[in-house]
Parts: sequence; C-alpha cells; structure tokens
Amino acid sequence: MSVKNLFKLVFLLVILFISTQCKKNNDDILYNRSYIDEIKPAREKLVFFIRTNFVPGGTFAIAKDGEMIYSEGIGLASKDLEVPVTRNTKFRIGELSELFTNLIFHRMVKEGLLHPDSTIQNYYPAFPEKQYPLPLHHLVQQTSGLRNPKVNERDQMALNVSLKRGIELFRNDSLAAQPGWYQSPNIFNYNLLGAAMEEVSGKRFHNLLKTYVTDTLHLQNTVTDNPFITIKGRTNFYDYNYISQVVNATSKDLRFRAPSQGILSNAEDLVKFGNAMLFSDYFTEIIDDNFFESIPLYNNIPSQMANGWMLMTDTSGRTIYGKSGTVTGGTAAMLVYPDEKLVVAAVVNLTGLTNQMPVFDMAQPFLHEPEDGAQNTGEEESEPARADSTSQK
Repeated sequence: MSVKNLFKLVFLLVILFISTQCKKNNDDILYNRSYIDEIKPAREKLVFFIRTNFVPGGTFAIAKDGEMIYSEGIGLASKDLEVPVTRNTKFRIGELSELFTNLIFHRMVKEGLLHPDSTIQNYYPAFPEKQYPLPLHHLVQQTSGLRNPKVNERDQMALNVSLKRGIELFRNDSLAAQPGWYQSPNIFNYNLLGAAMEEVSGKRFHNLLKTYVTDTLHLQNTVTDNPFITIKGRTNFYDYNYISQVVNATSKDLRFRAPSQGILSNAEDLVKFGNAMLFSDYFTEIIDDNFFESIPLYNNIPSQMANGWMLMTDTSGRTIYGKSGTVTGGTAAMLVYPDEKLVVAAVVNLTGLTNQMPVFDMAQPFLHEPEDGAQNTGEEESEPARADSTSQK
C-alpha cells in the first residue's frame, strides 16, 4: 500500500471515529411516512406550544384507524441532570386517571362485583349514610352532590395517606346537593368509588389498575404514582412560581387520590387506551348505546360529561370525546374522534396548562372538511375546527 493510500485510509478512520463520538440528537420518534404531510404541521404546533409555555418536556402521540402513526418524546425529563424525555417516560396525568378508574368500575360491574344502582354503603360501610341515598352511578357520572374540595384539601402535603384515609376529609359532611341534580366534577367522587372497589375486591387500587387495565391493554408505562419507590422512567415534576418561572414542583404523595388524579402514564399509552375504546372487544363488552350520551340533570338540563368524558361537537359537526387534567407537576389532554377513528394525546411535566394543550391543533391536519359541508370561504376555512363545549350530542 502506498503512503498516499495509507494516509487516505487513516484520514477516513479518524473521520469515522469522530462521527461516532458526536452527541446524538434525541431521535426517539415513531412515525408513519404515509402521514408525513399531516404529521409535520401537527408537530410544528406542539413544538410552538412547548417553546411559548417554557415546558421542560412532554410526550405526544396520534393514532389513525387503529394504528399508532406518530409518537415522540420531546424536551427534558430532568432539567438538573439533562435527561431527555423518551416515548416511555411516565408523567402525572391528573384527572385523566378517572378514565382508567371508570374502566375498572365497568369491568367489575360486568363481573357482578358492583352494581351501579346500589348505594355506596353496600360496598363501603365505613361511609356514613347521608340525607339522600347515594348510588354508585352518581359517583361515576360526577353527579353525587358531594361538596367540592377546599384549596388545602386539593393541595395536601401529607405523606403516607392511604385512599381510605383520604375519605376522612369529607366522610362526615352532608351532601351539598341532591344526587343527580348537578354535575360537579371533583376528586372526591372517584376517590370514594376507588375505596368501594378496594373494599369489595380486597385489593389495593394499584393492583386493580394492573389487573383490569394495564396488563390487559398492554400499557407498559401506566402505574400509580408513589414517591417512596423508584419508578423507572418517571419524569421530574415542574411548576410555575409567582413570576411565571419554571421551577421544581413541591413533593406530593398522590396515593390518597390515585383513582382521580394519581396515575402516571404518557401520550402513547393514552392513545393505546383510546384505540382500545374504539376497536377492542374489552371495551365493546361494557360500552352500550348510552355510554357516551348526556344524562338529564335538574330540570332535564343535559350533562356535558358522561363516564368521565367531555362530550363535544366541533364547528363541522364532528363528534369528539375529550378529557384534560392537571395536578402538581403534570398536565395531560386527550381527544377521540370516533367517526374519524382518530385519537390524539399530549402529556407534559408542568402544572396548569389544560387550556393550552395542543391536542386540537395536532388533530386538525388529519381532519378533512366534507365536500358539501363547508359553509365558509376564504380565510375562515383555514381556521381549526374547534370544539364547542356547550354543544351536546
């Protein structure tokens, strides 16, 4: 080998070595190239959301026709250690925890362990009788009449508080309204429902979640939060301070409200859950024609929610089932378009962004206006078809 060729070989080896030592960008992304024209604008919207709200990190996912076509972890799970978010990072999902609890309830009803019309005392005798009977279905539909939590009860700093100990916060209080009159979502409804589930099954809530949801649906990144154990892939949690700086969130033990706010998950698992709701026999066995129907409240006013889901219709008449939630250190949102077979989810490690979550923007590129349905022209047609929260099915 000539000296010239030897020099070229050494030069190429050096370049190869340097290139392999370069820091790789976070490429933890799954996408279907067939939808690249829709994924690009959706991703631009969520990146804009992250930057404008100073979000440390999050996961985002989209499924179409039962297929996961996009899933990505963006940003940091730990700012201090510069640990990137991956598709498997676990986040606090706030009130989206109720969707998992609702599924457990309906599966236990199907097995004959619970009955929606039986009162709470049949399954949890430690809860005193009130001035009105309180059947389980009113807890499920958030129409129980239980009072709303006080600020200090929603932001408790207590540690080692079990689900049943948490019931003591309101167990001796009278109902604020007759069950069925008003729909008033609060954490007490699903916490009390979870206590009844534990009592009748003899299992702790985290075991019920595993038995009825995560093992069956293969949700590998969905667990109850517990600050006293190591949970692989759990993000750090962040909050805004009084001048809107992003800081480390205060430590919270959410086990006493696991059924309502205390579950960890991510966008990919939430989309898998939504897909199962649309396509899996595990759901169709429990979902009847009334599952996503408004329920009549006082003076026959229709409810805006059913079985934990917000019932919406967008400006183009599409049916949407949605859910959003926030708790210290996390915010999550999810949309299901049943007719379009579209599921979208976003989860971040920052408190209080329920109104800013980009799920509608992520869904928009996948929604095509009906050929004869567009009434507006010009600039108005390019606006996203937002949901009307007052529109009922």
